Amino acid sequence: MSDYILSCGSVSDLTKEHYERRKLHVVNYHFMVNGKIYLDDMGVSYPFDQFYAAMRKGVDTKTSQVSVGEFIESWEPLLKDGHDILHVELSSGLSGVVHSAETAAKMLMEQYPEREILVADSLGASSGYGLIMDKMADNRDAGMSMEDNYNWVVEHRLEMHHWFFSTDLSYYVKGGRLSKTSGFLGNLLHICPLLNMDYQGHLIPREKVRTVKKVEQRMVEKMEEYAFNGLDYSDKIYICHSDCMEYAQAIKKMVEEKFPKRKGDVEINWIGTTIGSHSGPGTAALFFWGKKRDN
Repeated sequence: MSDYILSCGSVSDLTKEHYERRKLHVVNYHFMVNGKIYLDDMGVSYPFDQFYAAMRKGVDTKTSQVSVGEFIESWEPLLKDGHDILHVELSSGLSGVVHSAETAAKMLMEQYPEREILVADSLGASSGYGLIMDKMADNRDAGMSMEDNYNWVVEHRLEMHHWFFSTDLSYYVKGGRLSKTSGFLGNLLHICPLLNMDYQGHLIPREKVRTVKKVEQRMVEKMEEYAFNGLDYSDKIYICHSDCMEYAQAIKKMVEEKFPKRKGDVEINWIGTTIGSHSGPGTAALFFWGKKRDN
């Protein structure tokens, strides 16, 4: 195993056990509920079910970027122990936090000139970002150097597909992604917009689909269209949800039936409290490797 630390943000939305098993260092984001600050620490400080129940009751949730100082605090002990660091961050199309990471890396390398920190933009989010980290852990464990793993993620990050939908458009209205009129009519007509992440790491509405059942089917059809080798897809698949396990289970069943050559069981994770502050409850997402995103 190559001797460097793989680091990522908690918005890669894997379980605490997963991060520990794959030896991934996590920089915790944070969020606010009615003005009180909590760590985004895989549901430890604020259990996921309680968080989404509170959102349904109308609590005010906000997020803020990880600061330069927080990156320094998280990474400095690793440098003192003699490790180099390869950090992969949330899409720059969603947040500017990657720039905080780059600034912290520059400051720390001036203080520890014998150490190296590389920072890459995942152009991904949630468990899609997490699936990228899982693959990079495979690379590391197979002996890939830090520089080669950095080059690998820059080359392959657009092969990670993110497809998702939401049953409550009010959070998209709140975040400025939909007008109040569109959100009202969408909810009234039971429209579940199908979105994905484009080649710049932005969230893009792709189709307006009526009913959850139909949008779940469209999501799986998108995987058949874009996944490497189509129905012969042979890599891992992740799903995540914001307190709508029934949607995640329905998607998992369809995917496992349609892609029998996949690598292992389909893994279901929670959408964490930072991403969930923007998506709201009732969002489900599907992640897989496929043709490079070009629009």
